[in-house]
Amino acid sequence: VGNDQAVLPLVSSCNIACGMHGGDPLTIEKTIQRAIALGKRIGAHPSYADLAGFGRRPMQLPKADLMALLRYQIASLKGLCELHGGRLSYVKPHGALYNTAAKDSDLGAWVIEVMQGFPDLALMGLAGSTLQRQAEQTGVPFLAEAFIDRAYTAKGHLVSRQRVGAVINDPEQAVEQILSMLDRKVVRSMEGVEVSLQADSFCIHGDTPTAVSILTALHAALPQAGYTIA
Repeated sequence: VGNDQAVLPLVSSCNIACGMHGGDPLTIEKTIQRAIALGKRIGAHPSYADLAGFGRRPMQLPKADLMALLRYQIASLKGLCELHGGRLSYVKPHGALYNTAAKDSDLGAWVIEVMQGFPDLALMGLAGSTLQRQAEQTGVPFLAEAFIDRAYTAKGHLVSRQRVGAVINDPEQAVEQILSMLDRKVVRSMEGVEVSLQADSFCIHGDTPTAVSILTALHAALPQAGYTIA
């Protein structure tokens, strides 16, 4: 899914699917090895067990089941990174799990509890979300994330992929969005309202059709605006 070979050299960190929404053991291992060789920071990208829906369908699981599922995926990525001489830096939930945990405090608490078992890892999640507040209250290191290739609602959440315009495919529009987030700490929502946003990391989805074009445009535009991709 997507164009990993072309995308990976153009990003500073990569979220690697752990086999539940995408990937398989050989693909995961090869991706880790290539990321290490390219000097990229590696994040585990755990999800609901939903290969058919690419992890983008909401699911309800008992707490014990969900926590075991997350630990299994994170531990697998962590072990493979260390086996090949690298290290896992952070965890970013994927898809429906990411979006639900951003605003559901119960699910967020379960994610936080899992992260407390991996004290050397940071949690990456939606900037300004309930999950960010929960992480800060419990001392879990948090990387606030914003999206270059996704539209926002007036409440600061991501627009559902079911809506037209939810995915930003135009490189010029993507550059405009990240510069707004960097320069003015705001993003213009689909409703036209400016939403305050303070982020540490900016995401491009590997399966966005124009991901390579967007990343190429960012590499040209960001240095001109005084920013370094690092």
